[in-house]
Amino acid sequence: MILTDREMQLALANRQIEITPSPAEDAFGSTSVDLTLDAPGEAWKQLPGQPIRPGAPGYSYGSLGGRKDRIPSLDGYTLVPGAFLLAWTRETISLPITSRLAARVEGKSSLARLGLGVHLTAPTIHAGFAGQIQLEMVNFGPHEIILNVGMPICQLILEMTFGTPAKGYAGQFAGAQRTP
Repeated sequence: MILTDREMQLALANRQIEITPSPAEDAFGSTSVDLTLDAPGEAWKQLPGQPIRPGAPGYSYGSLGGRKDRIPSLDGYTLVPGAFLLAWTRETISLPITSRLAARVEGKSSLARLGLGVHLTAPTIHAGFAGQIQLEMVNFGPHEIILNVGMPICQLILEMTFGTPAKGYAGQFAGAQRTP
């Protein structure tokens, strides 16, 4: 079951979910709440001849840290057609396991119509997650898109789970936070 704006606001008031900083009133849609873009972001370095082999024994995403360039600020950052960018929501989200809530992060249609995708295949925010949401952004359109810190970049859709999970999210991105 997807929560409506009223249920999301009640869940925030009752601390069943936490969003910090708190969303403005106009951030709520009928069944979603907008999240905004933070800075800095990271772009993959072009390293010709150095493929990434995620199926290899011992592979971990964390071992790829040296393959990304830090972008000092997304304030006015231009995402060119075909470019890939790892960015963060400004908001920190907490979905306590006892709240029986999970979420999905989805793009905004106004940005999708420009060709901007905000996640490739990772929309699920698991019950028990706490942290900022990392976005996998791609400019699929023909025009450069200027991204500004604080702009609405995605929407969070909260869903009630059927029962309480036995364990909360414990994947490799648990406690995700951008590196200052």
